[in-house]
Amino acid sequence: MRAVVIAPVLKGARGQSDQGAMARSEEARLEEAIGLARAIDLTITHSALVPVSQPKPGTLLGSGKIAEIKAALDENDAGLVIVDHPLTPVQQRNLEKEWNAKVIDRTGLILEIFGRRASTKEGTLQVELAHLNYQKGRLVRSWTHLERQRGGAGFMGGPGETQIEADRRLLQDKIIKLERELEQVRRTRQLHRSKRKKVPHPIVALVGYTNAGKSTLFNRITGAGVLAEDMLFATLDPTLRRMKLPQGRTVILSDTVGFISNLPTHLVAAFRATLEEVLEADLILHVRDMSDPDNGAQSADVLRILTDLGIDEKDGAERILEVWNKIDRLEREGRAALVQKAETQPNVIAVSAISGEGVDTLLAEINQRLSGVLVDRDIVVPVMQLQLLPWIYDHSIVDHREDMEDGNVRLELRLTETEAAELDRRLGIGQRTAREDWER
Repeated sequence: MRAVVIAPVLKGARGQSDQGAMARSEEARLEEAIGLARAIDLTITHSALVPVSQPKPGTLLGSGKIAEIKAALDENDAGLVIVDHPLTPVQQRNLEKEWNAKVIDRTGLILEIFGRRASTKEGTLQVELAHLNYQKGRLVRSWTHLERQRGGAGFMGGPGETQIEADRRLLQDKIIKLERELEQVRRTRQLHRSKRKKVPHPIVALVGYTNAGKSTLFNRITGAGVLAEDMLFATLDPTLRRMKLPQGRTVILSDTVGFISNLPTHLVAAFRATLEEVLEADLILHVRDMSDPDNGAQSADVLRILTDLGIDEKDGAERILEVWNKIDRLEREGRAALVQKAETQPNVIAVSAISGEGVDTLLAEINQRLSGVLVDRDIVVPVMQLQLLPWIYDHSIVDHREDMEDGNVRLELRLTETEAAELDRRLGIGQRTAREDWER
């Protein structure tokens, strides 16, 4: 479908407070809007920044700009206008009448992308709920012949509910049904988390602006086949994989949905069950596209959403590790300077998910963050307790193993103090020592 993309630029105080939209360059906003439109296979025939000195309540844009865009639509034979700005239901309806074309605002466009990307039942439910909540406030009268239904019997019956009210009631019934289904999804996720806690592998969550390279990095680290393309919101549904770090520690890596500026509140609410995986994570990898000139503003948007989810600044400093990705796209001098800058900062690792540069350093940092201070242990696992070996290999770094003639296994290993205490409990070392003392 042929489409025109416009990015209104609001001037004055109102524009500066427009949900932080002025934090990034106007050209970057327009390019992002074009990328969003192309993500659903639209053919962009015209795009433009549209200055708005005084927003009009009925149309947002002035009459002159409306006429200019109308001419662009006619010239390019386009039937769709993407407006990279929130539109009220009245504004959307009036612009459609003026242009004789379909009009979609930023929220509607993101919902359309998410609707196409959702592949699991959970993702479909979340998108449908967000779409219904968005649509509920945008019902306009389309049936003049059904404007008023009559209630009661005969001509004496009073006026019944309007068609709009009937549709709104049906939408609300669907919303309630979806919320119940998503509540069941949330309970299922909690059950899965409780099961994972019984075999406590640390969770590492990937977050970042959309198209920052999270899925590519996820595939590079785990060897998984998650869809990773150079487009906005290439993947939507979260993916979890169990993997072993080079030092032998087992962790669970979680790839989450990409964030974006002015993320619709409907989506944040609908995807809260999914984003709870981030809250439960032991370590959060904030992946940034350092080849994007607007990466600073993108990082601020991601941190703002994490704060909204409940990860405060103090907590984030301990749990968030920045991954400066796509350094392969930089010129040699710029890449060298960026890598050197990353090395001087304690919470930053520079990598290229495509070439693999810096990934080993990243994995080593993840292992150090999750393991903490390691202690050396030299133990003998009795033949009657060899079933503990898989747990030991999952929770420690085994440096040497000796299979003894009597069937026992001697191990030289390194593990955290917490896991050392748990190993002693499983082996019954503390209990055995107490019993031996009592027998003496």
